[in-house]
Amino acid sequence: MRSIVQGALLNGAAKPLLFLACLLPLAWLVYAAATNQLGANPAEALIRRLGDWTLRGLWLTLAITPLRELAGLAALARFRRMLGVFSFVYASLHLLAYGWLDMGLEVGDIAADIAKRPFILMGFTAWALMLPLAATSFNRAIKALSARRWQALHKTVYAVSVIALLHFIWMRAGKHNFAEPAVYGVILAALLGWRVYRRITRK
Repeated sequence: MRSIVQGALLNGAAKPLLFLACLLPLAWLVYAAATNQLGANPAEALIRRLGDWTLRGLWLTLAITPLRELAGLAALARFRRMLGVFSFVYASLHLLAYGWLDMGLEVGDIAADIAKRPFILMGFTAWALMLPLAATSFNRAIKALSARRWQALHKTVYAVSVIALLHFIWMRAGKHNFAEPAVYGVILAALLGWRVYRRITRK
């Protein structure tokens, strides 16, 4: 069974299929916005759902290594970079939707809002930290930076995930709605905890 799954993951169609799958949430949101299916406050719904897909993309990216090792599926590693890039794409669209639909693309107002509201600051910080990761997500960047430096840089994804979760928690704190952030928090704790465990047991 493992060899069948491994073969499917190595198939040339696997990456294009993942690419299309990553586009599906965006396609649905565009369709829902065009057909007025985003509820009474479509702008808020669009912003939040783009943020949700950013978190899901980040968590999936972090899940690749544990799944690869636990399931013995080395081919999973070839999808990690694409998932990471799509996480950045959704984060950028989330930021753009906030800046456009909430703030009318007024740079001064956006800057003031970032300085005034901690959860906005956390979200912007997470996006800013993702920017160099996305910018160096190609093979030539690895050669330019050296593999060691590239790996050190891309380990900041752990900080990004924690900051993104704080952004989500503080955003929901205004409505005292912590159920969904708690689920994301438990998953992240498991993903990061597994890495800590592996580091300790390998010594």
